[in-house]
This record gives sequence, C-alpha cells and structure tokens, in this order.
Amino acid sequence: MERNHIIGFVLIFGLLLVWTFVNSPSKEQAAAMKERQDSLNRVEILKDSIAHQAVEAEKAIEPADSATLANKYGTFASATTGTNETVKIENQYFIVDFDTRGGKISNVELKNYKKVMVDDKKKEYKIPLHLLADHKNVWDISIPSQTGDIHTADLNFQPTVEGKTITLRAIGQQGEQIVQQYTLTDNPYEVKYNLSVENASGFLNPSSKDAKLTWTNYLDKIERNSNFEKTMATVYYKEGTESVDYCNCRADAQEKLDTKAVKWFSHSNQFFNSTLIAEESFTGGLFETKMLDVTDESLKKTSAVVGIPLKRDGTASSMTMYIGPNDFENLRHYHKSLEDIIPFGRSIFGSINRWVIRPTFNFLIGFIGSKGLVILLLTLLVKLALFPLSYKMLQSQAKMSALKPSLAGLREKYKDDMQKQQMETMKVYREYGVNPLGGCFPVLLQMPVWFALYRFFPASIEFRQASFLWATDLSSYDVFFNLPYDIPFFGGHVSMLTLLWAASTVAYTYYNMQNMDMSNMNPALKYMQYFMPLMFLVFFNSYASGLTLYLLYSNLLNITQTLGAKKFLFDESKIMEGLNKNKEKPKKEGGFQARLEQAMKQQQALAEARKNQPAANQPKKKSK
Repeated sequence: MERNHIIGFVLIFGLLLVWTFVNSPSKEQAAAMKERQDSLNRVEILKDSIAHQAVEAEKAIEPADSATLANKYGTFASATTGTNETVKIENQYFIVDFDTRGGKISNVELKNYKKVMVDDKKKEYKIPLHLLADHKNVWDISIPSQTGDIHTADLNFQPTVEGKTITLRAIGQQGEQIVQQYTLTDNPYEVKYNLSVENASGFLNPSSKDAKLTWTNYLDKIERNSNFEKTMATVYYKEGTESVDYCNCRADAQEKLDTKAVKWFSHSNQFFNSTLIAEESFTGGLFETKMLDVTDESLKKTSAVVGIPLKRDGTASSMTMYIGPNDFENLRHYHKSLEDIIPFGRSIFGSINRWVIRPTFNFLIGFIGSKGLVILLLTLLVKLALFPLSYKMLQSQAKMSALKPSLAGLREKYKDDMQKQQMETMKVYREYGVNPLGGCFPVLLQMPVWFALYRFFPASIEFRQASFLWATDLSSYDVFFNLPYDIPFFGGHVSMLTLLWAASTVAYTYYNMQNMDMSNMNPALKYMQYFMPLMFLVFFNSYASGLTLYLLYSNLLNITQTLGAKKFLFDESKIMEGLNKNKEKPKKEGGFQARLEQAMKQQQALAEARKNQPAANQPKKKSK
C-alpha cells in the first residue's frame, strides 16, 4: 500500500461518517420512528397473545367432542379436560413455576440475578430475571401406546406437593398414569426429574422402547447488547465420549445425531442455560437453532428432540436439570464437561482462560471487591509473566534508537536510492549485531494471551453487571453518553474506555516511532499504525468494557515500562559500547539477516541491470 491508498481509505471513512450524519433523522423524526416501531411491536405482541388465547380456547372447546377425544387419546381422553393451574416451589436459588397443563416448568426466577432494562430516557433499572418464561415454549414427551402416541403437552396433570418435590400425574381411565416428578435439590439451580408410566402393562407399545422428548425454547433477550448476545446463544450437546459440540450461533442450523448416545444438551444464552442431563444416555438427537427478526421480543429459537429409553415397567432413568447461570464451578460439579458451554474458546485459548486466567481472577476477587481493580492487578500479573519477552523487545528498541544517529548519514548519502539505503541499513544492523525484528517476536508470542482475554471478558459471568467508574457492566459496552441516533457499525452510544484506549495507543505509537529509525519503512505502514486504532474504535465501541479497560491498563503500563526502561535499565552510551564490541567480532556466515541482505543485493543488481540496459534493447517509441 502507498500513502495515497491510506489517504483514500481515510477520506472514504470520513465521507461515510459525513453521509451518516447528513442522512440521520432529526430528533422529531427519530421519535416518530420509535413510536411507529413501538406500535408495530405492540401489534406483534397482541397477535401472539390472541393466537395463544385462540389455541387455549380451542383446547377448552375440544373436549366437547368426546368421540374425537377417545379416538385420539384413548384412555387418557378424560385427562385432556380441565383448566391449567400454576404451582410454585422455591429454594434459596430460584422460584420455579409448574403448569399442570403438560406438566412442564413454565417459569424460573433466579433470585441472585437481575435483568437490566432501559426506559425512554435511557436510564437503567433492574427487574427480576426469568428463564423458560415464554408461553411459546414447548415441553412435550411422546409416550408410545398401543393405540398411538400420547403427548404430555395435551394432558392436564394433577399436582401433589411435598416439601421441595412436586409430582404431576395424568390419569387414564384404566388406571394408567403418566407421572412427571420434579425435585429441587440442595445443589445450586438443580432439579431432579423422573418420568414413568405406572400400570403400563397392556398400555405401552411393546415394539417401541423410547419416549420422545421435544423441548423448544424461545430464548429471552437478557443482556444489554442483544446483537452480541445472539452470537453466543445456541444449543450445546455432548455425544458419548466426544467433545462438546454446538449448533451454528450466527445462522439457522441443524445437527442430527440419529441413534447415537447423547449425554446431555443445553439451551444456552450468553450467561445462562437450561440443561437436561441423562443419568445414562438419550438415544439420538436432533438439535436446531433458528434466528429471529430483530424486532422479535425473543432472542433466538432453540430446539432439541431426543429419545428417552423406557424400561419394561414403564420407568425411565433419572435425569437432572440445571437452570441457572453459566458458573464454571457449578457446571464442572457434574464432571460431564458441562463447563465447556462457557465460550472461553477452544485449543490453547480456551485452556489459558479456563486454567490460568480464570483461577487467577477468582483468587484476586477474594481479596478485592472491585472488578475494575482486579482487572488492573490481572494486567500487572500478565505484564510480570511476560516481562522477559518485553525486556527483549525494549532492549531491541534501545539498540535501534542508539544506532539512529549512525543511520541518519545513510539516509542523506543515499537519499535518491531507497533500495540502496535499505541495503546499507541492513548491513549496519548486521555489523552491530542488531535484529530489526527483535521487537516483533515478543509481541507475536504475547498474541495467545491477548486472544484468550478477548474471549474471557464477555464470557465470564463474574463481570456481568459489575460496575467500575461510569461503566455499569464490564461484560458489555460502557456508555459515557448516548447519541441522538445510531451510526452504522458504531452504535448509538460512545464508549469512553474505548476512546481512552485509542488515544493511549496513538500516543504510545507516536512515542515509539520517535525513538526508532523509520526511514526504511514504507510510508503507508507509518500511517497504518495510527489508522488501526481508529478502525478498532468502531469495533470496541460495542464490545465488553472489561476488555477495553484491560487494554487501557496495558497501554498505560507499556508507556510506564518504556519510560522506566529508558531511564533505569538501558544506558545509551553503554548500549553503544556493547554494539561497538559486536561490530569487532567476526560475523557468522548465513543466518536470516545475511540471507535478507543477500536478497537485497540481488534486487539492487537487477535494478542496476535494468537501468543500464542498452538503448537498442529498449522498446522504440512509435513515430507520429
């Protein structure tokens, strides 16, 4: 790239901003558009409500045709009558609502977590956080009977509550009973679930051994940044001894496992999940995710269909539900790799997050209450761990800074021949034993840590709604002030932590460039170093503020480290003295720098050959 290309990109970016500003709606237009969108949302909600009421009304009317019911539900025809009731059970972790219609969990309120809402004045307030509360959710178990499949979603169950256990029974006319039993345990957010068909002899279809569970969830928009939350919401599952897998998070997806053994599956948001774990295994699985329109109240639709083996006596193996936060220790308690639903990343990045950064952060939080200060300490520890690499980088920069006066003469001598100037510069570096790329390798070696932290902050529930300074949620973007309209790719707010990070990056880059010889660098690369923070400003404006806070701390520590090293660690006169000693040492043949210098000499020779090519071999100009 040339300087003109960079200028062109900057101008295009500036024109996009100007175009956005000119074409953005006025406050009156924005208010009218918001009112119109709110009206459309209210209409959609009303349509869903009417449709739901119509379905319920149809179910209420249907029992009037007893012949149809008897034909469809057999001995369970009478269990389709009656009205739905809601029964509540709670413990110290959550309040669980059960509907007698279908015998399902219809709402879970987590006591220790809240959902943040924003009013018309863009002020935040908190409401209770609910899971599995959408009336469109489906929990249906198809029981294979001799007269056809019986669906629990169509039946009314009779509830019996004893302590923290609710038993729901659908009773047939011949004494058959479909029983669903839920027990709230002492483990955090855990519900034990048992399914059985009592008096099953003569009722169950002997040729079919499996019941079929269909569990569909319309995941709620729980976090502030719904667009980002959607990219982390999906269905996870574990097949036998295989690694945990999941459906595509960014598009409609389907994963079919046929008759393979499935240990568990999970409907997961960014920070919360609803999981069903088999004591033995489910038989087969069909898992799906479906993207929803941005105007929809729900975040995403997730669905799972699995087989539940039934024994001869009509009982199924015990199952465990986990309905709660993506807490690493809570999930790891089950020893079934359930903690892998937390999107820390895979390979080396996930390992760094799970077994290095996460334990370190949890250790520090035991002593310091402020998550923002813990991030500062975490940054310091990372810097200390990487200091040997940083020292090499600073040493390389100090050597190049010491040689800068010597290289100034080469720039003047070969100012009209850039290629010759670069070749002579490389020769000087080799003579003095300086590797111009020495400052790059330590940076590359730090990249795995940076990529790991990029995944760590928006995936760790410990940062959710943790405030620091003006940031109210370190797992989401900080809002220093709101804009009157949304800017494409940027958003409708300004993140001050991101602005401070960009400013500190530009300042640090400028300082480093003043102390390095940049004469041989492509001018486009010089400008690119300033342009990159501006490009990332757009991306980080809507990213987790915990990460931008870490990057800001990192920049400030880098500046302090660089200034401190120049003043206390590296004496330029001693460095020059060492370089002069290197110059007197015999040079080894070969090596990267020697090969690079040889390649530049060959390029110089080719350029000279083309320049001195005889006129006879030059293409002749056509005469007019």
